[in-house]
Amino acid sequence: MDHQVRIGYSFWGFLGNGITDTPDGGRSHRRPLIDALLDRGHEIVFLQANRDLIEADDNLGNAYTFHSGSPDVDALFLEWRWAIDGRNTTPCGAEGHTCDLHRQAELVTRYTVRRKTPTVIWDKDRKLRGESVWRRVPHVTICEAALDPTPGAQRLLFPVDDRLLAEADPVVLAKRPRDLVLGYVGNQYDRDKRFDRFFAPAAACFDHLVGGKWTKTGRWPHVRFLGRLPFEAVHGIYGRSLATILMLPETYAAVGQMTQRIFEAVLAGCLPLAPADILHADRFVPKELIVSSGSEVIERLTHLQRISGTQQHADLIASCLDRLDLFRLSRQVDVLEAVLDTAVGPLAIARGAA
Repeated sequence: MDHQVRIGYSFWGFLGNGITDTPDGGRSHRRPLIDALLDRGHEIVFLQANRDLIEADDNLGNAYTFHSGSPDVDALFLEWRWAIDGRNTTPCGAEGHTCDLHRQAELVTRYTVRRKTPTVIWDKDRKLRGESVWRRVPHVTICEAALDPTPGAQRLLFPVDDRLLAEADPVVLAKRPRDLVLGYVGNQYDRDKRFDRFFAPAAACFDHLVGGKWTKTGRWPHVRFLGRLPFEAVHGIYGRSLATILMLPETYAAVGQMTQRIFEAVLAGCLPLAPADILHADRFVPKELIVSSGSEVIERLTHLQRISGTQQHADLIASCLDRLDLFRLSRQVDVLEAVLDTAVGPLAIARGAA
């Protein structure tokens, strides 16, 4: 991209570690993406509240700019928000209210509708309906974090920092002592069936831990649930675990949308077992780590215990690291720049020449 773009960026979450009681999975990849855009000369203005400062008392200094109004921008970039009953659908000022949805509606009205500002919607949670009007607006581009996105949408995967990929040493990771056979960090949302099928049987046989918000756990009395963990504790759980299971919601699995859990695990040397019904599962993990049942999970974990610390173990980790190239940060920034170039190229060039 041969020119810079001023981006109005809307996200509801954190750039730093944030607070424990929040489901913001974007902390693993949001800041690297933003920093990479800044490094390439683009300007970014954040258009939602500074939750790092307000909620986590984390002062990020002068590195980032937040704006509560409607500054001039070349493009609007939205990490798409949706209605959550009792949270962002309540009146402003009500107990427990978050204003992310109201602010997003305000931004879309001001920029996308009235000003016809080129708009990129990153539908990270697959909440935008196939018949959504935004898919038919010429100056709106929809991005999805799926290998098989909705027709007309662009693929923009969750990015993993190139530096972290370069620094990961499979031999060192394979030799790390691990007191857990199975670990998982993530929330319960739409994962009960997969938990029943893949995780719960293995949890009855091996030392394990589950971190995250799981509110209905009575059917699994043998499983050790820790509750929500501080973001910085995620790496520690995977660093103690020999393996994890990639339990995607069905809406993700059907289109090959992998969450950030895969690189959080692999970068800690934790091998990810992938259910076979995930579309393009073999692009995420080697075939040795694809499973079709709880009994296969037990079989694979038993095998991984036998080879733990060996060259065979290191080779499996290396194979998983190779597959993370799909998510490489520099690759995803190239994709986003191409989207921006198409959407706002002439406008940005004119601004630069003014």
